[in-house]
Amino acid sequence: MYVIIAPIQVKEGHQGAFLEAVVEDARSSVHNEPGCLRFDVIQDANDPNRIWLYEVYQDEAAFQAHLQAPHLIKFGNHPGLGALKVPRGGRGSSNVWPPDASGSNSCRVPKRGSWYDVSIP
Repeated sequence: MYVIIAPIQVKEGHQGAFLEAVVEDARSSVHNEPGCLRFDVIQDANDPNRIWLYEVYQDEAAFQAHLQAPHLIKFGNHPGLGALKVPRGGRGSSNVWPPDASGSNSCRVPKRGSWYDVSIP
């Protein structure tokens, strides 16, 4: 699996428009993209303008397909998004637990800038 965790800081006054657009993007991703397994939109408990996206894709190719989806392009053109600051930090990762649906009992784990394979009993 390929996992994205992306923090987004929405400027004051744009929260409603952003939430409307990102929920539509999340809904469309889950319903229209076979490789999108999960897309959560999470509002920070301490800052209502901090939104976290937690996205799970079958693999990196499914995420790359997501980047070309018409609903994502529409989301990117939403007028409420003109005032967003997206900090660095959203990036793709591999899940450790639970193992993915392929039935594999191994995963890739980061180690000082590289990856190594781990078997899960």
